[in-house]
Amino acid sequence: MTSPGQPLVPSGFALPDPPATDRFRLEPLGPQHNAADHAAWTSSIAHIRATPGFTERSWPPPGGMTLEANLEDLRRHAEDFDRRVGFTYTVLSNPGGDVIGCVYMYGSRHDPDVTDVRSWVSADHAALDADLYRVVSDWVAREWPFKRVAYAPR
Repeated sequence: MTSPGQPLVPSGFALPDPPATDRFRLEPLGPQHNAADHAAWTSSIAHIRATPGFTERSWPPPGGMTLEANLEDLRRHAEDFDRRVGFTYTVLSNPGGDVIGCVYMYGSRHDPDVTDVRSWVSADHAALDADLYRVVSDWVAREWPFKRVAYAPR
């Protein structure tokens, strides 16, 4: 059982390698992705807000945010990753390495036994959404020790 601010995985748990396919790959999100991350989501706000898992959330903000505010957000995600209280991965095109989406794994705000997983892809890569969902779902089920996972189907 986890609660906000508590690690999602035990301290000795070896984090699994993120998945990669011939069309995309995941890597931990960090400040180094700021400009590309900001460009990807700000070009797709309406699309992301219509994506399963985001329809009832306040992010992304309809009016966007500054590059500096985005950097602070990415720093927070990286700190959460280091503290093991949340795991955020950027989705990069493969080949190419352009930021095309994001995957978030955090403890549920409503049920301490559930890990919420959400993902989005930019509007110009919408065709990858179902593939990303399938790959991430399989990876989480196979490699992570979460009791229950809530991940809105595609």
